[in-house]
Amino acid sequence: MALEHAILVSLLEKPGSGYELARRFERSIGYFWTATHQQIYRVLRRMEADGLLDVHEVAQRGRPDKKEYSVAPPGRAALAAWLHEPVQPESIRHELAVKIRGAAFGDPSALIAEVERHREAHDDRLRRYLAGEARDFGAPDVPRSLDVGQELQHVVLRGGIAFERMTIAWLDDVLDTLHRLRVPPSVGRP
Repeated sequence: MALEHAILVSLLEKPGSGYELARRFERSIGYFWTATHQQIYRVLRRMEADGLLDVHEVAQRGRPDKKEYSVAPPGRAALAAWLHEPVQPESIRHELAVKIRGAAFGDPSALIAEVERHREAHDDRLRRYLAGEARDFGAPDVPRSLDVGQELQHVVLRGGIAFERMTIAWLDDVLDTLHRLRVPPSVGRP
């Protein structure tokens, strides 16, 4: 996926400045597609030059005017065309998994702290996802009326929640295995 498509989706959900867009990437879209502020501003300028975005100057008191971006008709057409293109299933490059396999040739217990660190990071992300779900979509057992955009945002978020839960369960399994294989310091490995 190109950053352009993520920007188009975000701006169709809500027009905004480059700063506001970067904040959205940090809070929601960034869970699934990351970009630096520099990348976002560079792509916004290119998309504006290509006619995909409309830009309006917004006056601010005591500060320089800001640019507010929205999607122009050619941007909508580009997104619509992209939605019809097939995408390849993603392959996972997982450095930690390679380290875990490599631990067979060293001390498996040496990875315990690293796996615990990864587990904590995924647990933190899961908590953020769940807090965002509660904030944006309410309690899961309370009926709610969502528009199409909200339903699709929620299903992506639920996918992120399921992924984090699966990853945490796997990391717990890895930790159990590493603890079981722990080699006492006085015992050498072949």
